[in-house]
Amino acid sequence: MERQRETLGSRLGFILLSAGCAIGLGNVWRFPFITGKYGGAAFVLVYLVFLALFGLPIMVMEFAIGRAARRNIAGALRALEPAGTRWHLYGPVAIAGNYLLMMFYTVVAGWLLSYCAQAAAGGLVGLDGAGAGEHFERMLAEPWSMAFWMLVVVSLSFAICGAGLRGGVERATKLMMGALFGLMLALAVRAMLLPGAREGLAFYLLPDFGRMCEAGLTEVVFAAMGQAFFTLSLGIGSMAVFGSYIGRERSLTGETVNIVLLDTCVAVASGLIIFPACFAFDVRPDAGPGLLFITLPAIFNQMAGGRVWGALFFAFMSFAALSTVVAVFENIVSYWIDVRGWSRRKAVRVNLVAIPLLALPCVLGFNVWRGFQPLGQGTNVLDLEDFVVSSTLLPLGSLVMLGFCCWRRGWGWNRFLEEANAGRGLKFPAWARVYATYVLPAIVVAVFVYGYVGVFKKLIG
Repeated sequence: MERQRETLGSRLGFILLSAGCAIGLGNVWRFPFITGKYGGAAFVLVYLVFLALFGLPIMVMEFAIGRAARRNIAGALRALEPAGTRWHLYGPVAIAGNYLLMMFYTVVAGWLLSYCAQAAAGGLVGLDGAGAGEHFERMLAEPWSMAFWMLVVVSLSFAICGAGLRGGVERATKLMMGALFGLMLALAVRAMLLPGAREGLAFYLLPDFGRMCEAGLTEVVFAAMGQAFFTLSLGIGSMAVFGSYIGRERSLTGETVNIVLLDTCVAVASGLIIFPACFAFDVRPDAGPGLLFITLPAIFNQMAGGRVWGALFFAFMSFAALSTVVAVFENIVSYWIDVRGWSRRKAVRVNLVAIPLLALPCVLGFNVWRGFQPLGQGTNVLDLEDFVVSSTLLPLGSLVMLGFCCWRRGWGWNRFLEEANAGRGLKFPAWARVYATYVLPAIVVAVFVYGYVGVFKKLIG
């Protein structure tokens, strides 16, 4: 007898769980860094345009595939594909992408939990920029410590998944997202009240297209396209599984707009935290990835009550990372339930062993294997894994989603449109067929090629 599929308990649960998957380090770490690099508010406007034109349609397609089949992405492609086609071959590849993402994402989430604990205990007090840099390097040099915090992340997240869809995943996501929004609001208000914060707000919120052009218009456009694409974690079926857990009472376009708005609000609000703080303490807003673990701890130490605000900031970052980990783990667990017929408990137990083992290369890449520099000088295992996911699997997977939903030899446009528009709410426009069939795939291919060109230039340069 076929196992009855679990469902989410509420519309809010679906929106927050999907948003929790999309909201992650790409919002609260990469977005402020890349915005600072490419000139502030002008870049934000370009990003928002591409988010609407690029990310939203593909997300609707993933949700539609999952809801129509009531299965994980692997089972959904097999269930919906026309006879004689082989779209289902991408299913295991998509799940492999989820595993690969967790091979490095759980490690970085472990860094955040570690810093949250250290900030709360006073372990970061007194560090200036140089001291914070040395502290971060010491952490990377200690594989046992990194492995411990990675295990904490994995164990906590799988404990949530093991408690069930409604009682574990949905309930925990609501709590984490509520805490994330509350911390984000408190941190943004505190940052904007700092002396000198006005300059940071002006840099962030007032468009200066001249400054954007100085950074190089082509590079800025592709950076905005890439950020709009990668922030929503599209292409590896992470969204399809949540579509499979909901009914047809609401149209998918309207729900997707709500999720994209939440994702965007968190990304924009993270800039309201970081840019005023950077300008208040005369720190470059394009300081790069080190902004999070080196620059910001030094800034908090210059603030009144910095120990508390530092702990709250890293708690905010931890909730953002954990919400993504839990969502992706649910996708992985769902795969083994749907495709292999495992119980939820068995799927959790097996992956509780598998994920930490798969994450060890990333841990060792910063110390024992630091001589391995796969993408050029200064790169490591994490860079390689991130490149394979972000620049290869996500764009190629999005092409699969577009082809499956738009081509006659796939699921087809009419079936997709019927599923997407079932229920109350905003409808997906029928006139967008030419755009989704021809223009959108061309944009995805451009992002894919640009990512490889950038890596190739780095290797030969």
